[in-house]
Amino acid sequence: MEIDPRRLRVLHEVARRGGVVRAAEALHLTASAVSQQLALLEREVGLALVDRSQRRIALTPAGRVLAGYAERVEEELTEAKRELTRFSELLAGPVSIAAFPTVIRHLLVPALGTLAERHPEIRPRIHELYGPPALQELRLGGIDLAITEQDADKPVPVRPSIVSHPLHVDEYRIVVPPSWAEIPRGVAELGGVPWVAGPADQACGHALERLAALYGFTPHRAHVIEEFPPTLALVAAGHGVAIVPSLALLDVPAGEVVVTDITGVGARRLDAVTRVSRTRSGEPGPVQAVVVAALRGAAEGLVARLGERYEVR
Repeated sequence: MEIDPRRLRVLHEVARRGGVVRAAEALHLTASAVSQQLALLEREVGLALVDRSQRRIALTPAGRVLAGYAERVEEELTEAKRELTRFSELLAGPVSIAAFPTVIRHLLVPALGTLAERHPEIRPRIHELYGPPALQELRLGGIDLAITEQDADKPVPVRPSIVSHPLHVDEYRIVVPPSWAEIPRGVAELGGVPWVAGPADQACGHALERLAALYGFTPHRAHVIEEFPPTLALVAAGHGVAIVPSLALLDVPAGEVVVTDITGVGARRLDAVTRVSRTRSGEPGPVQAVVVAALRGAAEGLVARLGERYEVR
């Protein structure tokens, strides 16, 4: 019995992605090519690996057993690449990074400059992807590193197969329209005003919930907006107040919104997350490690910019 390890990878993707179409997308193949590789693998082992009697294909018991071995082969190959990289001073190859707009603009772009200078053979590829979809792709191997946000008052989540690397604590600011004659000095003054709120499952949305509970008011969510540019545009036009992270204000022209001096609003924590190797103690691979280091360097450079940027009244 001769088994082609390249076909094992195809079986591995079908098993963990739950179907031929999604496996084909991950492998950059057509669905027909994936089906052909599965058929050839079945011929090699002399057993049916895929149950085609249903509308959606599923692995047979033999297919599930072989997919388990395929996963171990994939892990060993990944670990072999990791170990071989340590023998060379030259870090090279692609690295896929998932992030969201403010981080792409203010952390990733500067970090890419550092990587290009110090490790020109590394080829970063940025995906605008965040939240649960980014973590799912990380676990599945579609990306190598994801940048996450979380309200800093929440404990660092324990995620199976994923390890977090702290990058930056991004302080929240409460912004109000420049047309307001009276600028609020405390959260207690904001109970009856309209809010341009973030979704409840995102960091700024959670921050509003926390402040409302702490100060005993129910926020009037006049608008619920996911991205910061439209949030700030609504605030600038007088349609409400908002909680935004400091990074979101770096590109806002002076005077477009008023950044209050209200304290105690909290912060969001930005982390880089990588997969945990089953044969190592959670350390990222060499390429991911230099990406994390470049991101931390970019985060350190933000402090002075953030201190100079705000208009406080």
